[in-house]
Amino acid sequence: MKRKTAEKLNLPILGKFVRAAVVGVPPRIMGVGPAYAIPIVLKQAGLSINDIDIYEINEAFASQAVYSIEKLGIDINKVNPKGGAIALGHPLGATGARQISTLLTELRRTKKKLGVISMCVGSGMGMAAIFEAEW
Repeated sequence: MKRKTAEKLNLPILGKFVRAAVVGVPPRIMGVGPAYAIPIVLKQAGLSINDIDIYEINEAFASQAVYSIEKLGIDINKVNPKGGAIALGHPLGATGARQISTLLTELRRTKKKLGVISMCVGSGMGMAAIFEAEW
């Protein structure tokens, strides 16, 4: 929701959306979209892999997240600190909301600032978005 609306409703501001990117990869390698979407959104925002405090990388299979982590050189301690889709569940259509709420809560709890959510979407798409915590 817009900041102005949250303030009008006297709701706490947990963070803000910074930027997002969507990519496509060949359907035969479906599941690796985050490995391609994350670098694009970081470049658009003028950030590097190490500038991000927490990554929420959604996975239907553990190998998908591992591939992205290894390909991008992400510190494993920054990835899914409360567990990912395998641990928390993977309800259809709830991935984005679950990732954002988990990310902003964890950034706030740890007094960190920047986070990325990322997921594979359907038959070869990948998406990544950057959020900044506010407290």
